[in-house]
Amino acid sequence: MAPDGTTTGRRIPLAYRLQYLLFRGAVGLFAALPRRTALRLGAGLGELFYHLGRHHRRIALFNLAIAFPERPVRQRQRILRTSCHNLGRMAAEFCHLPALTADALPDIVSFADRAAWEHMLATAGQRGGIAVTAHFGNWELLAYLHGLLGHPTTLIHRPMRNALVDAAINAVRWRAGTRTLAKKAAAREAIRTLRQHGILVIPCDQNQTRRFGVFVDFFGKPASTTPGAARLAMRTGSLVCPVFLVREPDGEHHRVEVGPLIPMVDTGDREADVVTNTQRCSDAVEAMIRRYPEQWVWFHKRWRTRPQGEPRLYG
Repeated sequence: MAPDGTTTGRRIPLAYRLQYLLFRGAVGLFAALPRRTALRLGAGLGELFYHLGRHHRRIALFNLAIAFPERPVRQRQRILRTSCHNLGRMAAEFCHLPALTADALPDIVSFADRAAWEHMLATAGQRGGIAVTAHFGNWELLAYLHGLLGHPTTLIHRPMRNALVDAAINAVRWRAGTRTLAKKAAAREAIRTLRQHGILVIPCDQNQTRRFGVFVDFFGKPASTTPGAARLAMRTGSLVCPVFLVREPDGEHHRVEVGPLIPMVDTGDREADVVTNTQRCSDAVEAMIRRYPEQWVWFHKRWRTRPQGEPRLYG
């Protein structure tokens, strides 16, 4: 940021500067606390958000009703409440990332199948790899731990409106070697990364506009989804593999889960293949959320973009 409060040639509004100061203060507070204490405080703040965030709670419960119509309302409320706890813990853990070392990692993270993880890395080293994931568990730690273990990733992300906060978050990611590519301008660098046999991380769980998304089934309802993983894999021949970081029941530990490689179809009908392959990526995300629904972020308006002619779902 320049001395006059601008970034990339644009002046930062005062409200954003105040948000940034609050963000830095919160990060400093959580980082100063012992990790276990910070996690408890984070979970407590998540509980507070569950009760006070009425607007977000309404959106999340609406989404849960779409995803799990067969479950009682009380059960969906419990899922959301635990999801809020996870978000609070994740925020606390993010503040401790700069102090995390490779030597300390085994005390926090384990592997469901380390051989599968190593096979994915070895294959990616030969032809590039796309890690399909979601805003699930502690996705920030997922990228960070790969860097600590000598396998830095490149993350495609949607920049935050507050450029100061966005830059501060990226600065933490960069400490472990994680590169970030702004979503709207990522294609060329993403292709270069894969052709250099790097690992590209693409979250496939957020709503897209009609211009940028394709409609695939997600929990039984059409959802506009990024075709980025499918298009890049079809163009470069890179592997596509679902990778997630699952929070253990104790709330303090995590487990890396690597799913089977997602095969990309090639029938010669490129646009139809893009939809089919995007559906396969979305299916991998949905399967993980079904297993651990309390670890996904339910506040996002996942079904906001509707197919032509369908009514809006979110007021």
